[in-house]
Amino acid sequence: MTPEILLVMAVLAFAVLLFIFEWVRVDVVGIIMMVLLPLLGLVTPKQAISGLSSNAVVSIIAVIIIGAGLDKTGVMNTLARVILRFAGKSETRIMTLIAGTVAIISGFMQNIGAAALFLPAAKRIGNQTGVPVGRLLMPMGFCAIIGGCLTLVGSSPLILLNDLMIVGGKHYEPFGMFGVTPIGILLLIAALVYFMIFGRFILPSKNVSENSGPMSDLLNGTYGGIGSLFELHIPETWKCDKNLQALELRPIYFSTVVAIARDNGKAHKIAPDAHEIIRPGDHLAVVGHHEFVQHMAEDFGWELQEELSSFAEELSPNNAGIMEGLITPRSELVGQTLMELRIRDRFQVSPLAIFRGEKLFISGLSEMKLESGDAILLHGRWEMFHLLKDRPDFVFTEEVKGEILRTEKAKFALMWLAISLTMILGFHIQLSIALLTGALGMILTKVLSIDEAYQSVDWMTVFLLGGLIPLGMAFENTGAAKFIADTIMAALGHPSALILLTVIGALTSFFTLVASNVGATVLLVPLSMNMALNAGVDPRIAALTVAVAASNTFVLPTHQVNALIMRPGGYKTIDYVRAGFGMTILYMAVMIFALISLY
Repeated sequence: MTPEILLVMAVLAFAVLLFIFEWVRVDVVGIIMMVLLPLLGLVTPKQAISGLSSNAVVSIIAVIIIGAGLDKTGVMNTLARVILRFAGKSETRIMTLIAGTVAIISGFMQNIGAAALFLPAAKRIGNQTGVPVGRLLMPMGFCAIIGGCLTLVGSSPLILLNDLMIVGGKHYEPFGMFGVTPIGILLLIAALVYFMIFGRFILPSKNVSENSGPMSDLLNGTYGGIGSLFELHIPETWKCDKNLQALELRPIYFSTVVAIARDNGKAHKIAPDAHEIIRPGDHLAVVGHHEFVQHMAEDFGWELQEELSSFAEELSPNNAGIMEGLITPRSELVGQTLMELRIRDRFQVSPLAIFRGEKLFISGLSEMKLESGDAILLHGRWEMFHLLKDRPDFVFTEEVKGEILRTEKAKFALMWLAISLTMILGFHIQLSIALLTGALGMILTKVLSIDEAYQSVDWMTVFLLGGLIPLGMAFENTGAAKFIADTIMAALGHPSALILLTVIGALTSFFTLVASNVGATVLLVPLSMNMALNAGVDPRIAALTVAVAASNTFVLPTHQVNALIMRPGGYKTIDYVRAGFGMTILYMAVMIFALISLY
């Protein structure tokens, strides 16, 4: 036990305390490690900042940009639509489908890449269905990590495994491409069942960053009585041929029809005007208070749907919502009425209310002459609000959500993704270079602007990982990792196969939390194989235990995937501890059972 080993253990304990008590943000912990480790002489200055240029960190930056390009072109919208078609709005089915799909993909590419590509789709699905994103991203992230155990190319430790299985000059029989697949399948099933049963208890129940309703929390404080979005079905027996104005829905029921779907949902009319006639078979999207909308449905014989169906995607919070616009003093709208402006026809937005002085007006809006300072509450698609915000007439009180999608660039986005994957899988080009090629291609073909690419990157994740990588180097430089491993192995003596594999798995799992999984694998594979020979256990199984256990890293946000989902999911370190502790125990039990039973 050297002073350097004691020092690096103290730094590790300090980092863990910072994570647990959250005295500073997690990316600041990474920067502290970059500064503290070289000052203490545990790593060189070059090693201290090498994490920022590591293959893992550069790959994360590139794959996030690629994911942003796919999102910007509407590809992730399409993917979300396919998933929802199969999963409906069941939280369990959505979670299982997303997590299972990401796991399978990560069996053939780096797990960080699979998780980053699915991140925009998972956020969209959560926002559209009202399922908190935090209840989707952690199962997705954990299964992305586990998916690396489905094939021998799914994770770096398994890729290295065959090259490391040399003891006493003897090169042991290598594992095949799918040699680890039975273990990976059992681990994936166990993880999905774990979240199905315990997810409601261990995952965050509140959505910290997304609002699943049509109106933000800020606007709810002022316009809470306006209500929410509902869908009504007009039965085929409807015989009235009155238009919306003649039905007097706003003055009687304080409700506004913001969209009409007809022809079995094939034709949608957003922001219909007052002269639109309601037809049998139509579906109406209505903004109003639930009690009034229910009375309206009963009075007219319409059917109030339990949830949005015809408008589930088009008017989901991903694509539409409610904004408040202020009339500026120099606005051309001053002195005109909404009817004269034809605001529904021109901008496809529906006025819901006008706030003037201390009064809120819900009916009679079309005839009101607009004044400077009026606040108009509007419902519409985000793309229309993005067009309106560039006009001098309106000042929106909140940042407009969503974005104008470049659907015409979808082919380019998919092409560059395919090129990156071909470079990785077909030509074995280094992950970071292949992914940077795809990211650069998206910028050059104007899928994204360079500014949009920079904005898409979660720099908190980058600096967190950039600081944790030199901490792993310090463990190896000082000999702390080898000292711990040698001490534990020496204390075992001649254990049984069950005890030996359990200790090897636990030791590997510990090292992957504080050092790189590659470093843990390189250190422990030869060591575990020697111990297995002395104990009369198959050394190949001991080596495989190390490579699989290197993915058992769930209780801290130190793994690349855990760091990636931390901010979008609104997670704190305690969330990883709560969900990851049980997952770690389950992973270990299933892994040992599979190794002893199947190999």
